[in-house]
Amino acid sequence: MNVRLLIAVFGGLAFAQAPSPALLVLNKSANQLAIVDPVTGKVAGRVPVGESPHEIAVSPDGRFAFVTNYGAQTPGQSISMIDIAAMKEVRRVDLGPLRKPHGIFFAGGGVYFTAETNRVIGRFDPASGKVDWMFGTGQAGTHMVSLNKDLSRIFTANIGSDSVTILDRVNAGWNATVVPVGKGPEGNDLSPDEKQLWVANGQGGTVSIIDIASKKVVETIDVRTQRSNRLVFTPGGQRVFISDLSGNELIILDAATHKEVKRMALGKAPEGILMQPDGALIYVALSGEDAIAVIDSKTLEVVKRLSPGSGPDGMAWVAK
Repeated sequence: MNVRLLIAVFGGLAFAQAPSPALLVLNKSANQLAIVDPVTGKVAGRVPVGESPHEIAVSPDGRFAFVTNYGAQTPGQSISMIDIAAMKEVRRVDLGPLRKPHGIFFAGGGVYFTAETNRVIGRFDPASGKVDWMFGTGQAGTHMVSLNKDLSRIFTANIGSDSVTILDRVNAGWNATVVPVGKGPEGNDLSPDEKQLWVANGQGGTVSIIDIASKKVVETIDVRTQRSNRLVFTPGGQRVFISDLSGNELIILDAATHKEVKRMALGKAPEGILMQPDGALIYVALSGEDAIAVIDSKTLEVVKRLSPGSGPDGMAWVAK
């Protein structure tokens, strides 16, 4: 290779920058994080991570992304920490005996995650580089995790036990309440007013609505899904979007009336759903087509498709 070519290649790499804003996409089949310019649709960089990464969380300052390496043939046991601006993995956290990390949520300076095999919620401290807290749910398939705004409650969806666990902070500890829901709960989201948790029951074709105050299911909606995967409120809370992984559809509900607004045939295997922070666009990962469908929130029509890589699923938004 001649000198000019070397300069061209390595000079281009040296000046590569993450776009702002950036759409982060996990390509499960390629074991990588793709950093996408949401305006042009171009992939600015690809960061190798662990095997079969499923979910992603971003620090509030937009500097770091954290990825759960769930594993495929062999159960995963690590979390990748990525410097977004540099577009590289800066640390791969070995979780030791904790297997199949999946759900992940950044809150209060810590990275909360589930270890599905162990029926555990853990917290990783990026400052110390250690897992500094764990809580056993006792529920099979503890899969997704999220917290409310003041960090006083933690929610998990437990696929194998057909339940949701609600942890309430009490002094220095936590009290756990197990709420029975439908079959195979997976995707879930807390309403913006934090009064309800909506849970998509992946094997039951229904949505369970949990009243947070009473910690009970107050309504079950039949959404006729074959395998609902993710459920997300729009930023204003007016609508709820549900991906049907096996039915190849996106179901949109009115959050107030609980009625179906639209059912969209997007393509093969819709999984992850991401709302743009301003609510203008919705991104749906089509893992069976190596694509992302971008939907206009007003017209509820697909306005473009992105090609981030092989087997896209979990996504996150970074605005600096």
